[in-house]
Amino acid sequence: MLTYPDRISSMRETKRLHTLQKREQRGYSDEDDYGNIPVPEDFRFAPEPGGIYGYGGLSKAFAGMLDRYPVYVDPMEMLCGRWSKLLTDYRIGARWDEARFPYDDLKPLQKLYNITSGIDNEAHCTPDFAIGLALGFGGLLEKVRKHREMHPERREYYDAEERVLLAVQKWIGRHIERIRGLLEREERPEIRESLAEMLAANEHIVDRAPETFLEACQWIAHFASASRAYNRDGAGCQLDAMLTPYYERDVAAGRLDDEKAAFILANLLLIDTRYYQLSGVDERGRDRTCRLSYLILEAAHLLNGSANLTVRVHKDIPEDFLRTAVSYLFNDRNAWPRFCGDEALVRGYMKNRGVDLATARNRIASGCNWMCVPGREYPMNDTVKINVARVFEVAFHDMTDAEPSPSTALLMDYFKKHLSIAVDVAARGANLHIDHAHEVQPELMLNLLTHESVESGLDVSQCAELYTVGVDGAGLAVAADSFAAIEQRVEREGRLSWEAVHGALHSDFAGIDGERTRLMLSSSERYCQGGSLGDKWARAITDVFVDLVHNFPMPEGRQLVPGWFSWSRTILYGEAVGATPNGRHARAPISHGANPVPGFRRDGAVTAQSSGIAAVQPGCGNAAPLQLEFDPRMSAEEGGVERVLQLIRKHFELGGTLININVLDQEVLLAANENPDLFPELVVRVTGFTAYFASLSPKFRQLVVDRFLSGF
Repeated sequence: MLTYPDRISSMRETKRLHTLQKREQRGYSDEDDYGNIPVPEDFRFAPEPGGIYGYGGLSKAFAGMLDRYPVYVDPMEMLCGRWSKLLTDYRIGARWDEARFPYDDLKPLQKLYNITSGIDNEAHCTPDFAIGLALGFGGLLEKVRKHREMHPERREYYDAEERVLLAVQKWIGRHIERIRGLLEREERPEIRESLAEMLAANEHIVDRAPETFLEACQWIAHFASASRAYNRDGAGCQLDAMLTPYYERDVAAGRLDDEKAAFILANLLLIDTRYYQLSGVDERGRDRTCRLSYLILEAAHLLNGSANLTVRVHKDIPEDFLRTAVSYLFNDRNAWPRFCGDEALVRGYMKNRGVDLATARNRIASGCNWMCVPGREYPMNDTVKINVARVFEVAFHDMTDAEPSPSTALLMDYFKKHLSIAVDVAARGANLHIDHAHEVQPELMLNLLTHESVESGLDVSQCAELYTVGVDGAGLAVAADSFAAIEQRVEREGRLSWEAVHGALHSDFAGIDGERTRLMLSSSERYCQGGSLGDKWARAITDVFVDLVHNFPMPEGRQLVPGWFSWSRTILYGEAVGATPNGRHARAPISHGANPVPGFRRDGAVTAQSSGIAAVQPGCGNAAPLQLEFDPRMSAEEGGVERVLQLIRKHFELGGTLININVLDQEVLLAANENPDLFPELVVRVTGFTAYFASLSPKFRQLVVDRFLSGF
């Protein structure tokens, strides 16, 4: 008889094969590990020519794709469905309708300051799954049709949403047929029983609201897969609180026990690596930790793969739950869960216009570095970024070309001037996107789970209650260490001249003299050394960045919110920046997020790093994550769990917002870098997301290795 552990083992092996097959199909991928399956060889879809834009174009293309989309049912599992191909794949190169909404006036400055504009991005807001679970796909369809009668002038919106819902229902119906076929041929009694439950759940939710725990998980799984297929949306929900009513009803009715619940949850986590939050507090400040909080961690442990679970740490979080979460970091070494700090996030987010305490508490961890109020906020988080290392480079050369007597004080004035221009350009790009997103790439899936969208016939980009638009800075440590190196070696010690530094940067530290200059600059006081010149400049840069971003005059109802985060673009951003006064060579990667430059201290100095990053939090509700790399030799028996628990508590007490932790065996990591195919199950947290190491490009694998070797 096949047990749940037997079946999970089979699921894990299938996942391993899928990971390798996807790499063969699409090459290396420096982004999230998703739950998608390889594209079947017989899959064919070609959208109508002429661009895919707006309600009609996108809904017709999406429905056409789903009609041909793969159906995925694994008898070893208890939930069905996967996404495979992205509709976005058919829009690459023409995702934004520049013929109607050009931004040629912004492009030169976007290039100059290496700005990621967010103009052609989608998703990055969070659906309210409670809406969908309450209504089901059939109820959502009735709601769309009802409000279409009330708003005939917005028929295009409602026709598109109806088309999408009918396509999803039809797609689920094809799964039902596949399950029936498998059930007819299945002889193993335990699998027959499981397939029968899967069949009943799908037959129920195709047009009715879910009623059981299994049905609720299957509904979330289908919505997640369809939403991913539409535009890569990956935001989840407060999963423990969302599923608790279904869990408690089924347990009370005797149709669910914890072993089965954990197996179903493992299925859900396998289907899609959504960003789910656990624990935290409710609107009234009460702890949300419950039995399902533990079971979700257990399910991820049973699955033993990549996961994007975030534990919301607050003052009343049960010590046992937090300890359990940290122990999985060391036991499984798959870089989950992450940890976010409730107090600083809530306090910071309330600095934005229109945000009260209840709203701030309901804002959940939804992506790599970002938070969102489910169904109410349009934040564009993690889509708009300014490369401050590039801004520093432009400011440095502008000043040295113009000023006969340069100084770090003057350099900061030039830095402020150029950063101000960069923020203006980023804001204009964000406003262009918000103004026209509904005409170019409306959120046809997320609209269904957004408050007032269906009711008003407006896209979430038009009807959101909150427009707290995230603007992240990248390359903080490069800029801070560059300021510090110049102040120390040129102004304080007089060991180098401005001309010598300028010449060394121009030549990329060529020759013996150039290398001597580089070593002198790179050995100066660094950010995160603790009370250093680098720390001083990092705080000064943060103050300037926060002031310029948060106080930028936006249209009524919109607010820019600063953060520090680079996502996986450290290599890409580095290619746009020449040599810098911190001793960094031209085109080398910039620093990661709010982290210091690797090698900032010989001892790694985790506490100094934690304190340094806590001191540069923008403080407005968006994150500046602390990324840590540990060796498993700091094991549970050696006090590793206790040390990490203390670190988490202390970092959040100091004002930290988000902590990402890798626990990796150095020998395994180095061997995997040499031959990744021998380690297909090795998972690393690259930035805010987890990925299978074997799927990363050689350049990015080396970046993770370098970061790890200097991280402890």
